Amino acid sequence: MTFKHQIITGLLVIAAAPFLVVSCGGPGQPGMQDGPQQAQPYPVLELQPRSIELTNSYPATLEGIQTVEIRPRVPGYIVDMPVDEGDVVQKGETLFRLNSEEYEQQVRSAEADIKAAKAAISTAEDEVQRLRKLADKEIISKYRLQSARNNLESQQAALAQAQAVLENAQVNLGYTNVKSPTDGVMGNIPYRIGSLVNSGIAKPMTVISNISQIYAYFSMSERELLEMSQQVASEEVNQTLQQRIANMPSVNLILPDNSVYDHEGRLRLASGLIDKTTGAASFRAVFPNPQNILRSGGSGNVQIPLHRDSAIVIPKSATYEIQNKQFVYTVTDSSTVQSTEISTLPLSTKQLYVVEEGLAAGNQIVTAGFGNLQDGTAIKPRPVNADSLYQAMTVQEQPAD
Repeated sequence: MTFKHQIITGLLVIAAAPFLVVSCGGPGQPGMQDGPQQAQPYPVLELQPRSIELTNSYPATLEGIQTVEIRPRVPGYIVDMPVDEGDVVQKGETLFRLNSEEYEQQVRSAEADIKAAKAAISTAEDEVQRLRKLADKEIISKYRLQSARNNLESQQAALAQAQAVLENAQVNLGYTNVKSPTDGVMGNIPYRIGSLVNSGIAKPMTVISNISQIYAYFSMSERELLEMSQQVASEEVNQTLQQRIANMPSVNLILPDNSVYDHEGRLRLASGLIDKTTGAASFRAVFPNPQNILRSGGSGNVQIPLHRDSAIVIPKSATYEIQNKQFVYTVTDSSTVQSTEISTLPLSTKQLYVVEEGLAAGNQIVTAGFGNLQDGTAIKPRPVNADSLYQAMTVQEQPAD
C-alpha cells in the first residue's frame, strides 16, 4: 500500500468515529431508550352504601303571623299619640286619639232625643188609658181608641230609633280612640299630631305586626317537592301530603349573619298548587319568636333535613370538573385509572357528594393527588379506611364553637 492510500484510509476512520460515539452513547444520553415508569401509590376508597343526613337550603322571607294595617273608622284630626314607632303594644291599647268634640255632641243630641221620645211615650200611654175607659162606656168610638194606640206604637218606634242613633254616636265616639286589634309591634307612622285622617287615606296610620311566631315563606321546585313527598311517604295511605309534611323533622333557620336561629321550626305546605309560571310550590316554616329577634320583612334561609339510608357518598375532594360536568378516577381490575362521569344530588354537604349516577357499590375511586393522572395510568392502590375518612369529614361539617 502506498503512502497516499494510507492517508486516505486514516481519514475515513476519523470521519466515521463521531457516528460510532453517537450510536454507542451511555445511559441518559440521546439514543438510549428509558425503561418503563414505576406505578405510584394513590389513596383509593372502595364505595359502600352509607346512611347520611342531608340538608337543603332555601331562601326565605319572614312575616309575622298577623300583619294589620291601622286605618281610622271616622274622620278627624290626630290630637294624641301615646305610642311610637317600634313599640310593643297589646291588643286593645290606644294608638292614636282623634278630636272627639263633634262625636260627643252627637251623643248628647241622641241622648236628648231619647228623653223626648220617652216623654212622648208616657203621654201616649196616658191617652190610651183615658180613651179606653171612655170606649168601654161607649162614649167614644173604638176608632178613636185605635188611633191613640197607633200613636203610642209610633212613639215607641221613635224611642227605638233614638236609641239606635245614640248607640251609633257612641260607637263613632269610641272610634276616635284608634286601638290595636292585636298584640304586636308598631310600624312606621306617616301621620303625626295635627294630621287630618279618614278611612280613605292612601297610607295606613301604621302597621301592627304580631311576631310572637314567624312565618318563613320559600319556594320549592316540582322535582324537589316530588322527592320530598317520596322521602316522607307514610304507611298511612289516607294521610295527605300536608299531614305527612307536618310530621317531618324540625327545620332550622339560617340568619343573614350565617348563624343558626336558636329555635327550630315546623314545615307547612302553604299552597297545594304548582305555580305554572315558575313551576314551584309555596312552603312556609313556622318558628317561635319569644325574644322578638325576628321581624316581619326580614330574610333568611330555611334548612330542611333529609335522610338517605343507602347512599353512595364520596368526598368532594375526589372529584374534578370539566365543562360543568363532574368526574372521578375509578380504578380498574388491572390497577389502572379511568375517568368516570357522575351526577350528584344538589342537596349535599359541605364535604361530601351523594352520587345519583355513575358509581355503584364496590367501585374504587382515587381520593387525592390525581392532578397528573390520565386514563390508563397504572397506580399502586393504597386502601383508605372509609369509616375514618367519613368520620373526619363529618367532624369538619360541625360549626366551630
